[in-house]
Amino acid sequence: MSLVTLLPFIVLIGAMFLMTRSAKKKQQQAASMRNELQPGSGVRTIGGMYATVKEVNEDTVLLDAAPGVDLLFAKNAIGAVLTDDEYNRIVHGIEHDLKHDGSVVPDDASSLTETDEPAADASSDASDDKPLDLGKKDPADKPADEVAEAKAEKAADIDAAEAKKTDGEADAK
Repeated sequence: MSLVTLLPFIVLIGAMFLMTRSAKKKQQQAASMRNELQPGSGVRTIGGMYATVKEVNEDTVLLDAAPGVDLLFAKNAIGAVLTDDEYNRIVHGIEHDLKHDGSVVPDDASSLTETDEPAADASSDASDDKPLDLGKKDPADKPADEVAEAKAEKAADIDAAEAKKTDGEADAK
């Protein structure tokens, strides 16, 4: 056999080796993370529940999910061990921001639209302008003089069209 026929098989075996190697590496990292569990650390289970480790046994972990609620889980059910800051941020909503510089970011865009003028002047300028109505208007909402004017214009257009016709033209073509 030639090398050209064996090359696809060699590439396939090499790809399988690399994939199994990376999967084994991830499994070893997860196992070492679970073996290093200590009471008092915050964890997230594979089901998404956050709890504190109360007791660690050989194959099981006793978790404190809430005051007076202790749950027994298999070690394999622990998805991640969280740092104290991350656990407190997620479970208790406590932020420990070491980069806090005192600047406050507003929740709205008001700081982007501010002007140098005082607020009273800006509001008086806005009140002078007539508000622009972009909504559709029904013919019933129009004043009577506008309706009559529109009808007169339509009648004038019809009369002009009839005047353009000659004797030889027919209405239907």
